[in-house]
Amino acid sequence: MTNTGNEELEGITLNVYLHVVKKGKPVGPRDVMKGVNLSSPSVAYSHLQKLEDLGYVQKNEYGEYIVKDKAHIRGYAWVGRRLIPKMWLYSLLFTVILIVELGIFIVHYSVEDDEFKVFFLLLILITGLALGVFGVEGLLQRKRKHTV
Repeated sequence: MTNTGNEELEGITLNVYLHVVKKGKPVGPRDVMKGVNLSSPSVAYSHLQKLEDLGYVQKNEYGEYIVKDKAHIRGYAWVGRRLIPKMWLYSLLFTVILIVELGIFIVHYSVEDDEFKVFFLLLILITGLALGVFGVEGLLQRKRKHTV
C-alpha cells in the first residue's frame, strides 16, 4: 500500500528515505545511522519501519531495506536517483529559450531595424530574469529541504 500524499514523509524520515534511494542498494540501520548522522541504530530503525509502513521501502531476506516505491515530494522531481527542485527544471527550460533568443538576435542583428533590436533585447532581458528567479528559488528550496 503506497501513500500518495507525503504528509508523513518529512524531516528525518525524509532524509532517511533519500539516503536509501541515493545508496541504490540494500541498507541496514547502522548504514543509515552513519549516512544521516543519527544518534543510534534504533533511531534509524524506527524511521526505516515508518518508511516500510508507508510503503516506500521493503525489507529483504537479510533484514536490509531497499526502495520499493519512489515518493512524490511536492516541488521536487526525480532525475535518476536524485531529487531536484522543479524550479531547476523550469530554469533549464528558460535557459534553452534564452539560447534560442540569443541565436535569433545574433543572426538577425545586421538585417533588422532598431525597433526589432529593442524588442528582442527586452525579450532577452525578461527571459534572463525568469531564468534567474527560477534558479534562485530552486537553490533556496533545496537549501530549506536539505536534500542532496
